[in-house]
Amino acid sequence: MSPPVDRVESDPSLPAEADVVVIGAGIAGVAASYFLARAGKRVALLEKGVVAGEQSSRNWGWCRVQNRDEREIPIMQRSMELWDSLPRETGLSMGFRRTGLIFVTRNQADLAAWESWVAMARRYQAHSHMLSAEETWAATPASAGGWIGGVSSPRDGMADPAMAAPALAEAARRLGATLHQRCAVRGLDITAGRVSGVVTERGRIRAPAVLCAAGAWSSMFLRRHGIDLPQSSIRSTVFTTEPGPEVTPGGLYTSDITIGRRADGSYLIAAGNRGQIEITPQGLRYARKFWPTLVARRHMVKLGVGASFFRGPEALAKRWSFDRPTVFEEEDMRVLDPAPNTAIVPAALEQLGRTFPALAGSRMARVWSGWIDSTPDAVPVISAVERMPGLFLSTGYSGHGFGIGPGAGQLAADLILGGTPAVDPAPFRLSRLVDGSPIRKPGMM
Repeated sequence: MSPPVDRVESDPSLPAEADVVVIGAGIAGVAASYFLARAGKRVALLEKGVVAGEQSSRNWGWCRVQNRDEREIPIMQRSMELWDSLPRETGLSMGFRRTGLIFVTRNQADLAAWESWVAMARRYQAHSHMLSAEETWAATPASAGGWIGGVSSPRDGMADPAMAAPALAEAARRLGATLHQRCAVRGLDITAGRVSGVVTERGRIRAPAVLCAAGAWSSMFLRRHGIDLPQSSIRSTVFTTEPGPEVTPGGLYTSDITIGRRADGSYLIAAGNRGQIEITPQGLRYARKFWPTLVARRHMVKLGVGASFFRGPEALAKRWSFDRPTVFEEEDMRVLDPAPNTAIVPAALEQLGRTFPALAGSRMARVWSGWIDSTPDAVPVISAVERMPGLFLSTGYSGHGFGIGPGAGQLAADLILGGTPAVDPAPFRLSRLVDGSPIRKPGMM
């Protein structure tokens, strides 16, 4: 079952040319389109399905600096500024609220890791602070768990995944960008070794710059052009409850269950189940690069085999022709909608009631699953592709992409425009994953 998402009107006809073509209308693609259009560029935003149809509407909605990999802190801080300013600038709501986020635990190792992170983050003037056992109880009065401590970020918050990317897509259209949904890009048009446009299912668009923000599909798409992007995906299931009493105003991570209160009074639940990594041809191709991260986070994932070995963004894909329909145009691939693991729901609801007695008896309202596109170091790629001038990437957000989306879009636009980047782009360069140098282990999630 897909989560709800606001609809955006498509433009009726494909332009013959553009200054920039953006492939993928998730949060990263629409944000980049907005900033490019704001700079006066002619932008064509192309999406094989619908705006925010895949992971950009299937995530928790958290917008947080707290407990991020150090490399992501500056761009996330920029994103928090944009979450505040973009609704005012565009006149469109994205459901953003600075509700604060709280992490609590019974595990001493968690506290040590969080304390280390808070000490590091002081260099960036982050607002997180540690909570004693007494402070944790005061911050979570509706909970029943024996917390020994926690960490709080009062300036972090949540936005609405059903609203945010569609609002930015509409804002980009108002600035002159054109949006084309159900219009798959079959491949790049290349002239003399550089990008000269794209070939879509509806025809060609000439353009000197292309941004690939295709999420879980990026690696397959790029491999067709001989470009190596180490990427793998994790299938994750979440669900929402019916509206219930308030036990926290925003997001709350516990040792047992993670919840986020939504604007309508319901809760999004991420149970203590592990994400599913399905063995696929693409996964096997990059297994060596992902192995250190897999070992470090083995308690968070489980391996399995499913239909994704044969179909989908990580299946074996040969060099397809641009003059015939591609996998991107297959009806069940227009919007990647993996089957959720509904077996987790009863135990999660039971745990929800034990942890928050006021929510005992809550019922599931909706459940869905999504593919989280990940890199070996769990840090995104926002980068030019040196071997193919005119091609840029914004992908591999590793489960952190929604909150970081506005800043990522601005950085991608800055790289394409050739201006001074909003933040240092070096941590996000593609070359770190493919030049043979050691890949850094991921930091905090």
